[in-house]
Amino acid sequence: MYKPINKLQHSFLDFNQPMGLHMNSDNRWIILADRIPWDEFEVKYARLFLSDTGNVAKPLCMALGALIIQTKFQFSDREFVEQITENPYLQYFIGLPGYQEDAPFDASTLVLFRKRISAEMLMEVNEYLLARKDDDNNTPPSSGKSSDNDALKEDTNKGALTLDATCAPANIRYP
Repeated sequence: MYKPINKLQHSFLDFNQPMGLHMNSDNRWIILADRIPWDEFEVKYARLFLSDTGNVAKPLCMALGALIIQTKFQFSDREFVEQITENPYLQYFIGLPGYQEDAPFDASTLVLFRKRISAEMLMEVNEYLLARKDDDNNTPPSSGKSSDNDALKEDTNKGALTLDATCAPANIRYP
């Protein structure tokens, strides 16, 4: 069973911080959370749940956000839950309304997230983010002090790369 959420991603200003802790609005997880169109993918995610009975599933923002974070850092399931519990930026990214000291889900729930979210949905999100990144890269640079020619000169090839140690050259004579 799944209950769609009216406003999936809350505002950064609405994120409840205990004791008035200040969060940086330029953090990479906050910027990424604002770039992903959660509402568009929410519709596709809701189609996976045909039955009206059973436990209510976790929202897409939590499921997809958890998989993105876990893939980025290559955490095990248990380590990932510990990291989510400790980091308010990651909690914002997965759609929690505020920082909480308790784990938002159990490590075994990540298995369900991986089963439910298809590879096609992950590819759509990836393509959307790449398209948005290309749009952001087309903006002109802010300062003209750095020159592109200097960067090209530094990137020149400086030697040969041997990838396989079994093919490495050696000056050893056979006895």
